[in-house]
Amino acid sequence: MSKNINQIIVAIDGHSSCGKSTVAKEIAAKFNLTYIDTGAMYRAVTYYALQNGIIQEGFIDTDKLAASIDDIHIQLKRDSLSGNVVTYLNGENVESAIRSLEVSNHVSAISALSFVRKRLVQLQQEMGQQGGVVLDGRDIGTVVFPNAELKIFMTASPEIRAKRRFDEMTQKGEQVDFESVLQNVISRDHIDSTRAESPLRKADDAQVLDNSHLTREDQLQWVMDRLIEGGWLNNR
Repeated sequence: MSKNINQIIVAIDGHSSCGKSTVAKEIAAKFNLTYIDTGAMYRAVTYYALQNGIIQEGFIDTDKLAASIDDIHIQLKRDSLSGNVVTYLNGENVESAIRSLEVSNHVSAISALSFVRKRLVQLQQEMGQQGGVVLDGRDIGTVVFPNAELKIFMTASPEIRAKRRFDEMTQKGEQVDFESVLQNVISRDHIDSTRAESPLRKADDAQVLDNSHLTREDQLQWVMDRLIEGGWLNNR
């Protein structure tokens, strides 16, 4: 007998630009679950810091950010036309702005700040406490929801991840070069994996999905196989 998938918590962790959000969105859409884009939340805080002079010449004024953290209000809303989740910062749609390379270059450092993580983890836990959610990030299965029913750790080679990110950005008309994107990916891997606060690591009970050479259809089928194994779906 299948379990009630409307009560499941799916935690997807992994390296930057490995397609976590793509998989998470597809799972959420297929099974009518709520997608919580935790990466967008950290990007929104980073964007706020950049816009308010809290980050200057690569230096973060942590005291100023800490004093402002309660003034940063983030909402994730589903667009009624596209069905996509859109990020709002203090009432403003910042979905496109938070995907810039400038934000990407600073988000790992912002994410490493304990007071930022504490605040956003609290918000994420409140959003997902009733279940029926899919979350992706760096510490979902280890910190945010260590008791999640399905934990996935995604990865791919740095070069493949950089190429995916480069293609995504150039398709949006952004002027970037591949080497800069690759160095950003490598740098974020190092920062995410070595930070003192909630470092990126595979949860002991997480299942590894290396999608270096998988199609989107392959990935979705892989996840469905895991759901069947866990008793959340009938094998049909």
